[in-house]
Amino acid sequence: MATSIYDFSRLPGWQANGRNSAEKERVSASPAQQSGGAPRVGVIHNPRSHHNKLAAASEAELSRDLGPNIFIAEPGDRSALPRALATFAEQDIDLLAIDGGDGTVRDVLTCGHSIFGNDWPALAVLPRGKTNALAHDLSIDGDWDLDTAIRAYKAGSLIERRPLALSNAKADAQQGGFPVFGFILGAGAFTKATQAGQSAHRLGAFNSLAVSTTALWALVQSVTASRANEWRRGAAMQIGIGPHYAPLEHSGHGEQTHRQLLFVSSLEKLPAGINAFGAVQTAGPTQFKVVAVDQISRRTTALIPAILAGWITKGLRKRGVHQFAASSLLLALDEPFILDGEAFPGGEYLLETGPQLRFVVP
Repeated sequence: MATSIYDFSRLPGWQANGRNSAEKERVSASPAQQSGGAPRVGVIHNPRSHHNKLAAASEAELSRDLGPNIFIAEPGDRSALPRALATFAEQDIDLLAIDGGDGTVRDVLTCGHSIFGNDWPALAVLPRGKTNALAHDLSIDGDWDLDTAIRAYKAGSLIERRPLALSNAKADAQQGGFPVFGFILGAGAFTKATQAGQSAHRLGAFNSLAVSTTALWALVQSVTASRANEWRRGAAMQIGIGPHYAPLEHSGHGEQTHRQLLFVSSLEKLPAGINAFGAVQTAGPTQFKVVAVDQISRRTTALIPAILAGWITKGLRKRGVHQFAASSLLLALDEPFILDGEAFPGGEYLLETGPQLRFVVP
């Protein structure tokens, strides 16, 4: 459901009350699970996702022979998503299957927030995108399809995750303060790496291969370039942490106003075996993990593979590598950044955790 750079003031909302109160957490099994009956399933199909383009299945084809309890929607763009999700809420679905990539998941969670609140149905990810980081975290492989997901749901195979919740720190809901939900946020060199990743996709590299290829290219650029190079320069940003959003300390390497990289995620496992956060542990489900990198030296850059492998854990902050867990961040970013594969404009943002969601897993 890709468009141009995200515009917070134009995010589609929905005024319906949805299923139940947004203050209520869904924690018990659904009637379908309790009775062993057929669950009511809503499917958001994104025909623009990479693998769906190859399959070229239409909504009519998807609907054929799936049974009376399975409902298919194929929104043409983001603006059509709230209506489709509201219809699913009216149909009281037990399971919402998202047939697309990480960007489709982001859009569904964002547009569905005003409808489901904290009372989402169980979610099944059918990975059809180019990287599918969420599916990797959920240990979903290429054999996973709707039938398999429904069987796993009926067997009660579910795991909980909370997305990141990103909102405009200076706007209320009337001014574009609606939160956007995703699982990976990055800025600085991460934005450049995402652009390079698009080139890897054009060359036929996807999923973990694309991540590995892009990471290797970024490392080579950073080791060989000066701090004036865009890979090492990063971007001007301020990162506020703690209850009063005190500025994150700086190691003194490079420009004090810049960070080479910012990377945040609420996922447990990252593609290509990357361990960006070292031994950092969250204190609970309302925290996410963060790594912020100053304009580090070439020597430290060359040690990045060993740091990611966990072989070097001491003295990282002095070297300019900050790994920590947080419940919220106040971000002031001068340049575009990336949330689940899509560019967002620079500005001042509040980053928190979203609602607790239940995902079907193998």
